[in-house]
Amino acid sequence: MAKKDEILHKIRVAFGNNEYPGDAFLQGSTEGCEPYDEVAPFQGRKDWQSLEPDFLDAHAGALSFFSEAGLRFFLPAFLIADIKEELKFADPLMSLTYGFSDKEVKATMNNQDFVVRSGKSTLLNPLRYGAATFLDYLRYRFSIFTREEAQAIVAYLEYKRDLDARSPGRPRIDAALDEYWRDRAANAPDAESLRRHLKEKNEFITATDPTRKNQ
Repeated sequence: MAKKDEILHKIRVAFGNNEYPGDAFLQGSTEGCEPYDEVAPFQGRKDWQSLEPDFLDAHAGALSFFSEAGLRFFLPAFLIADIKEELKFADPLMSLTYGFSDKEVKATMNNQDFVVRSGKSTLLNPLRYGAATFLDYLRYRFSIFTREEAQAIVAYLEYKRDLDARSPGRPRIDAALDEYWRDRAANAPDAESLRRHLKEKNEFITATDPTRKNQ
């Protein structure tokens, strides 16, 4: 198992140069008032490394309500606090591993038997999302992470898994690693690819319209 300090360093290096996405682009869900209540306190917090564990715990639900940009920027704060065992309520481990395997629960109501299914094969909501499964959603949401960031997440997940070999959460972590995270860590675009893309895009915009440079 990798040493704690090595993983903390890996997370800081992988996420350390990410730019704050802007107040208007932190919130993903707009259904109800809870997403705003959880995400709004992060507005203007342009240095994720300065966030205190108590603040993260007070807004633990933000992990579910961040936009993809918000999640990418603030996730490392949660990861580091979790590795340091400073969190009481926030659970980044669950956010990164839930849904990568299927689960069935049998229930009986009004003398009728039901099988309640959840997990990767479950349809999100056919009326709104057609044939999209929960795994489709997870792959989209987590596709924001660069190769280096995914590698840091893999290191975090493996560390959490190996803390307790008898943990009931171990199979869930293994499923997430096997189903998605290890492949993402090996094959995602790297940080240099993102920087090169932005540079080339800006050069093209400048060539076509110099007044729009750096916009």
